[in-house]
Formats: sequence, C-alpha cells, structure tokens
Amino acid sequence: MRKQHPPTFRMSKHRDMKLGAFSISLSVQDLNVSRAFYQTLGFSVIGGSEEHRYLILKNEHSLIGLFQGHFEGHMLTFNPGWDASAAEVNPFDDVRAIHQKLTESGIAVAQAVLPESGPGHLVVHDPDGHVILIDQHR
Repeated sequence: MRKQHPPTFRMSKHRDMKLGAFSISLSVQDLNVSRAFYQTLGFSVIGGSEEHRYLILKNEHSLIGLFQGHFEGHMLTFNPGWDASAAEVNPFDDVRAIHQKLTESGIAVAQAVLPESGPGHLVVHDPDGHVILIDQHR
C-alpha cells in the first residue's frame, strides 16, 4: 500500500496571524454537572448563560467553553479581537482577513459566515480532522 503524505501548507509568511483568545469548546451532556466538575479543578464561570445552555470558565490563562446541545464533539476555538478575559484587543486580524490568508495558503474552509463587517466565524479542520472554530464577536 502506498503511503499518503499530508498536504503541504504554505503558512510561513503568516506566522504572526493574530487569532485572539484560545479556548477548548466542549460538548457536554449536563451543563451543571460539567460546571461543578471544572469548578472543582479551580475554574470560575466568567461568561455564558445557563438559560442558553453554555458557560465560559477560566482558570488563570486557561479557558474552557461548556456547550450543551449546541454541536457534536469538541473543538479548538479562537476569538479574534478578544483576550483571555474577553476584553477587546487592538489591533487584531479580522475574521475576513484570516479567511483570505487561509484560503490563499491552501487551507480548505469547511464553513464560513462572513458578513461584510462585524461578527463572523469560520471552521477549518487540521490535518488530523480536529475542528478549529475562529469566532469573532465584534
């Protein structure tokens, strides 16, 4: 059987891309049970809404999003324009500019919602199939 080589990505000129705050977004079965577990590990709720079935938790510089019924599986999440405390940072790379850089580099975008300005998001998969969400809120 012939060994397949992974695709080659041309990202060297984009190493300084500003993706913003990083978190892991977890799909959970019971929001309250998961919240209690992560609070035991020292995480505190800093955002989200139990009513909308999601919470954002923080422990020092680590962020975890807990989402009940929003999506399947887990994903790496980046928020352009925000730091780890959801404070605005400037300058930042707009999600539309990130989209353009990725497509120019040969990375397939699996999903994109990119209005002319403001909030938008895109989804890509890494070479091993891990889901990466780039989710701009401003």
